[in-house]
Amino acid sequence: MVQSTKGAVVITGTSTGLGRVTALLLDKQGYHVFAGVRTEKDAESLKQAASGDLTPIIMDVTKPEQIQSALEFVSLAVGDEGLFGLVNNAVVAVSGPWECIAIDDLRWQFEVGVFGLIAVTQAFLPMIRKAKGRIINISAIGGRLASPFFGPLVASKFALEAITDSMRMELHSSEVEVLSILASSLNTEVSEKVEVIYQKTLDNMSLETKAIYGNFYRKFMEAVVEGNRQGMPPEKVADVILETLEARKPKRQYVITESKWNITIGALKKRLMSHEYFYDYYYSRLKESLGIDE
Repeated sequence: MVQSTKGAVVITGTSTGLGRVTALLLDKQGYHVFAGVRTEKDAESLKQAASGDLTPIIMDVTKPEQIQSALEFVSLAVGDEGLFGLVNNAVVAVSGPWECIAIDDLRWQFEVGVFGLIAVTQAFLPMIRKAKGRIINISAIGGRLASPFFGPLVASKFALEAITDSMRMELHSSEVEVLSILASSLNTEVSEKVEVIYQKTLDNMSLETKAIYGNFYRKFMEAVVEGNRQGMPPEKVADVILETLEARKPKRQYVITESKWNITIGALKKRLMSHEYFYDYYYSRLKESLGIDE
């Protein structure tokens, strides 16, 4: 059995971005981190950057055989200690108008962000229960607020919030904490991928589709890309993940944003306004901010 100062934690999606930053932080803080990556190259890079008890594991959350292999490895390593934390971080961001989304791309969004997350959680839950540990689901502000052109990602995050709520109730008697972290734009490698996908989607639109969506979609995605470039450093969210692991009684949700006041006001408006009126209001304000007059 591997001994660790603070317990064992599995993190998915640690090759880059928030996952990598979180894995290295928890490793430095004395956790035995099992960091899920998809390639041996990513595993070696992470291992070289680590300072302590970090173990990369090859685990694509969409591949059952890799989940099973990772489960057997971690189970053997932690023994009776169990697993104190599972950070479900793996993510993809499919974007574009619903009319233009390839069904295979939509399936991929849910395979990673919903089905893969559930498969990993089911696999590791007995070890988490043994340690009376914590399941931390990395969500997004989009888990509370739908937006145009990110329907697949937002839909997966809405689903994730429902999963978190129901699972939290189901595991209450097992003394397992289940929570989500909703962050706004982060300045990570994902930002570059969003820009590439946006350009590809725009290029593949027919002339008729571009006439309908092109101007709005282009301006919206340009604002998203710029917002990501100026977004929060992933270290800010990693610090909160550490906090959720070390808090005696973590909160159900952690909202992390540079402009928390705006988010609070927006959440209040959504609660007080009728559903239909709120989204009409939100849509009109969004167009106004982008300089779109339809």
